[in-house]
Amino acid sequence: MAHISDFIEAQGLVSGDRLPPERQLAAELGVSRATLSRALAALETRGRIEVRHGIGALVREPDVVPEPRGSGIEQQVADRAASAPAEVATAREAVLAGLARAAAVNPQASLRIAMLADDGRTRTFDHTWRCIRRLAGVSLLADLDDMLAASTPAPADGPEVSARLDVLADAIVAGDPSAAATACDGLLG
Repeated sequence: MAHISDFIEAQGLVSGDRLPPERQLAAELGVSRATLSRALAALETRGRIEVRHGIGALVREPDVVPEPRGSGIEQQVADRAASAPAEVATAREAVLAGLARAAAVNPQASLRIAMLADDGRTRTFDHTWRCIRRLAGVSLLADLDDMLAASTPAPADGPEVSARLDVLADAIVAGDPSAAATACDGLLG
C-alpha cells in the first residue's frame, strides 16, 4: 500500500488522474498482481483511490485527517527499541536475511547481475538494500524492514560495511540464498 502511495506522489498524480493498468503497475512496483489487487482494495477502503469498472483506478485526495501514529505494532517496536535496541537490530537482521534469500532466488539471473555485480565502486548500504528489495519483490518483508528501520539505524558506510556488502551481493548474484542470508548476520552491528 505504501508503495502505491509513494508511486502516486512520485508521479505527481492528483485527484482524478488514472493509475496505470494493474499489469503495468504491478511490474513497475515489482509485486504480483494479487498483491497489488489487495493493496488497491485497501487504498480504496481508505478513500485514497476509487476503482471504476471499465475505467480503472482513479486517484482521490487523501483524507485531511492524518492516520494516527504511534499505535499498534509500530509503537511496540519504538518502545522496544528504546529499552532493547539490540533486540530490534536482531529482528531487522532476520528480515534483511529474508529479503536477501528472496533476492538470491529471483529467477532473473541477468537482473541480479545488472543490479548487484561488482562495478568497481564502493558499495553503500542504502543503494545495495534498494537493489536487494527490488530483486526480492516481497512487499511484506519490505514493509517490516521499513518499520524496523525507523528504530534501527543503518550501519555507517565504510570499508568494513562495504566488504560485507560485497560478500552479500556476490552471494545474491551467484543465486546462493543461504550464503546471502548468512552475510546479513551482524550487519547492523
